[in-house]
Amino acid sequence: MEGVGAAAGVTSGEGRWPPEPERLPARAQSGERRKGGLTSIIQPARLTTILRLLSFMLVSCGVSSVRCSSSTTTTVHDNSTDMISLLDFKRAITNDSRQALRSWHVGAPLCKWKGVVCSGPKHPDRVIELNLMNLSLSGTISPSLRNLTFLRRLELSHNGFIGEIPPFSRLQRLEYLDLSDNSLRGIIPDTLTNCSNLWYLFLSRNLLIGEVPSGIGRLSNLAWLHLAFNNLTGEIPPSLKNISQLKTISLVSNKLTGTIPDELGKLPNLYYLDLAENMLSGGIPEALYKYNQSSLQILRLGSNMLGKTLPSNFGDTLLNLDELYLDENNFEGHLPASLGNISGLFELDMSFNNFVGQVPSSFGNLGTLYYLNLQQNNLLGCIPIELGSLKQLNHLDMSDNSLQGGVP
Repeated sequence: MEGVGAAAGVTSGEGRWPPEPERLPARAQSGERRKGGLTSIIQPARLTTILRLLSFMLVSCGVSSVRCSSSTTTTVHDNSTDMISLLDFKRAITNDSRQALRSWHVGAPLCKWKGVVCSGPKHPDRVIELNLMNLSLSGTISPSLRNLTFLRRLELSHNGFIGEIPPFSRLQRLEYLDLSDNSLRGIIPDTLTNCSNLWYLFLSRNLLIGEVPSGIGRLSNLAWLHLAFNNLTGEIPPSLKNISQLKTISLVSNKLTGTIPDELGKLPNLYYLDLAENMLSGGIPEALYKYNQSSLQILRLGSNMLGKTLPSNFGDTLLNLDELYLDENNFEGHLPASLGNISGLFELDMSFNNFVGQVPSSFGNLGTLYYLNLQQNNLLGCIPIELGSLKQLNHLDMSDNSLQGGVP
């Protein structure tokens, strides 16, 4: 294809190649000979050269299906850029035990390569998706991927990639990025926040360090944010409040400190919040339960250092919760009876805290409850008889308390 582009008259910094054939003069010039009143055409050697050039151009433009126009030349060039970028990516792979990339070579059409999806007729043959999930690939992720400027989806999860996350700031069309379940190290590059069309960001289960980029709030279209099971430090950026589209936030199992930002309680579409297994403190922000959080379905804050007491109205506005995990947080005081108002609750874990008093009889209203763990608190009295009506209850643990009597 490069030969076709060149023959089509590609303009470069060094001028057009091949040079345009000189025009034949209308009248004989110096050096021409007149014979019988007719102008003798140019010398044979020069004529031969011109004819060769014309033949070469006719072959290039006539036989090939590629038209010799500036737009087609650009398409060929852009497509070649995508191919070169992917071949650079392949060269950085150190182990392809399943021969997943065996179709990646210049002899095969780019859009037929495994995992490669190309665009439609508007931008023909531009790479818009690269899906190499779970193919046992090892090596580094080549920075050349940033040249796939039409890329919308990049899926490299469940492999053995190492090294750092390359800068993807040029991927302005990128919507979906999943690099989870690899062995990537280093920080989350702040330049990633320039990918303003991202709505899906999964970097979980790697070895990432440093802070969550403070500018992450610039990703205003983000709906899924999963950075779990890394070694991230610092605080949760309050700029998340700018991402009103957020539906899920998973930062579980990192080393995050500080408090839970009030701003998280103001996200209107949030239904999944998992901040468990960090070092968060300062209690549960009032904004998370004071207002009507009708969208929130899963709240996991276990294994932190939140402490303090839970207000008596804690369960009054979280009426659509399916799961509530507040275990291992040094909570004190009484279990809020208002938790019994969350009629659709499926799992409730308040274990390994310092709750006192009796188990609220209102827990008997939790007709869909499947899992209840109140282990290792300072609860006393009898187990409420109302719990005997929980027909769906499959797991009940109230050990290591000061309860009396039997199970209803």
